[in-house]
Amino acid sequence: MSPADPFDLPHDAPYGVHNLPYGVFSTPADPTRRRLGVRYGDHVLDAGAAARATGAPTDLADLLAAPSLGPLLAAGRPAWTTVRAALTSWLTAPEHRAAVAPCLLPLTDTVPHLPFEVADYVDFYASEHHASNVGRIFRPGADALPPNWKHLPIGYHGRAGTVVVSGTDVVRPCGQRREPGEQEPSYGPSVRLDIEAEVGFVVGTPSARGERVALADADDHVFGLCLLNDWSARDIQAWEYVPLGPMLGKSFATSVSAWVTPLDALRYARTDPPPRDPAPLPYLDDRAAPVPYGLDLALEVRLNGHVVARPPFAGMYWTYAQMLAHLTVNGASLRTGDLFGSGTVSGPVRETRGALIELSWNGAEPLRLPDGTERAFLEDGDEVAISATAPGPDGARLALAEVRGRVRPARP
Repeated sequence: MSPADPFDLPHDAPYGVHNLPYGVFSTPADPTRRRLGVRYGDHVLDAGAAARATGAPTDLADLLAAPSLGPLLAAGRPAWTTVRAALTSWLTAPEHRAAVAPCLLPLTDTVPHLPFEVADYVDFYASEHHASNVGRIFRPGADALPPNWKHLPIGYHGRAGTVVVSGTDVVRPCGQRREPGEQEPSYGPSVRLDIEAEVGFVVGTPSARGERVALADADDHVFGLCLLNDWSARDIQAWEYVPLGPMLGKSFATSVSAWVTPLDALRYARTDPPPRDPAPLPYLDDRAAPVPYGLDLALEVRLNGHVVARPPFAGMYWTYAQMLAHLTVNGASLRTGDLFGSGTVSGPVRETRGALIELSWNGAEPLRLPDGTERAFLEDGDEVAISATAPGPDGARLALAEVRGRVRPARP
């Protein structure tokens, strides 16, 4: 086979058959038609076209013919398993190659779109290292963690309408802020614009209002994950967040990657979560079987092409199963397309911190980039890219699609 053959991928390819993330795309030749795609190497499989070409059953073909991930998300885990098995067969079985080959499009010939309609968006605060650092910055002299932090996954509800796909520019937000030493607030563009390197979890199967999702049932509801950048205006946030929490400092933009990696691709990334002290309340206690798991994901944050941090997701104090259990413990219903973020992923040392407020210690210790420039917070024109890998079979590393965004000046 020719090296250009799209089927000819090495076993350890980052976007090989063990990965198969889902997205939505169009083409320049047909810009208004959105199609469900699957990333495979440097190509995108037109999933609906492949289903038709291989004579797939009608129910499966209908799911893949949709212009978004919504119908597949809502179909539930048995359908997710069936579709993944079919995709794997279409891309690996020799008898399908002639039919499937025309359905593989070069990635460079496609335009990515937001892969699902975001129903609700919740952002958590699940890294003890991040929460401790921010506590020391915002509340010097007080306890770094609030009294509730090790008893529940703290979170806030964000705006689903401002979740955007990777590659979308982010306009510098305006709002009120009060600088240290000032008596009154002022209005204007944020001067402490930041990023938060996170992992986002996409809900497929909904739940009824009044029901609770137990830890052991999380994987029946969570379809997969993506990388997430919860852009943050720290000066606006610091002024507004007492007593009710973030609002304008967070709501202007949240970027997600264009490809959603299914949970089924990450079974080799499962890892034990860190020990918890004190023991969580029973609905959050994951010490009993079956044991929900953490995920060993290695994130990388680049600012204008320079690596500034490598946050480790394996050390997150709260798992996605615990976040989901807490999110629904009061009977709040899940909807297909719900998105919940992990909160900033940070590790124990400076080079593993996933936000500039930590990396520069709120501006007191600016980063010096390899090109000689310094950054405390983001400047207009800066581009941030967050990528990640996860363990795969036989030593392979699977790629999670990056989330990228560039800062544009505030609008007058």
